[in-house]
Amino acid sequence: MEAIKLEDYEIDVLIQGFPGRMVCHGGLGWSTIALIRGRGHVALVDVGSFSMRKGLIAQLAKRGLEPADVTDVILTHSHYDHSLNWILFRQARIIIGARELAWSMSEPWGETPVPELYIRELESWPSLQPVAAEQECMPGLKAYAAPGHTPGHLVYVLEGKERDAIFTGDAAKNRAELLSRKGEATYDAALSAASIERIWQLWRRRPGSVLVPGHDLPMTQRDGHIEYLGKREAALKAWFGEDIETTTLIELGPR
Repeated sequence: MEAIKLEDYEIDVLIQGFPGRMVCHGGLGWSTIALIRGRGHVALVDVGSFSMRKGLIAQLAKRGLEPADVTDVILTHSHYDHSLNWILFRQARIIIGARELAWSMSEPWGETPVPELYIRELESWPSLQPVAAEQECMPGLKAYAAPGHTPGHLVYVLEGKERDAIFTGDAAKNRAELLSRKGEATYDAALSAASIERIWQLWRRRPGSVLVPGHDLPMTQRDGHIEYLGKREAALKAWFGEDIETTTLIELGPR
């Protein structure tokens, strides 16, 4: 999809999030990774997990960037599919909610989607910057509390002159959660519902604002309806035959 432009900033979705989960093999974990460039910053909003490393580095390279060029890693929450690859950007400022970090450090090992060892390392990392709700993280980029999916989850709003870009992470993972006002896979359903309502308030306040969810395509509102931006690209390649040259492509999308 084309870059989203907000005055001094340009936003690219490097990795598309996908609104689904595996039936027999646990979580799918295909989350959105967005790049924000402008005002001297090269920032990533969420950074994905192991399976996205090669693709993430390739997408940066297409734009003439290397991991060392990233100045800021901005995490919506601590779950592995959004946070684990912070380790690729060790020279960057790593931003995460202070409440989220404290909660993550206290979670029992081996029971949640929190990547325990990576968060433990992050907690003492020199360039870590824990932030609070209502705090400005970069010029024009502000954090808002959105608890429910996790207790310290943050959403980030990048304010332009005429419209905003809203990065919701898993506080509103996809179009279905936005429309139903319900969060699936949440620690607190009531808090998730309240956070989704808050996201709607942020999204509605300026016409043309773009919402970038944690597991879906970016979207905007037009005439009271949600419209996706860009084309979904999601598929699996499988080896069901008797040689490695024979593969089956399984397209993932609505029928």
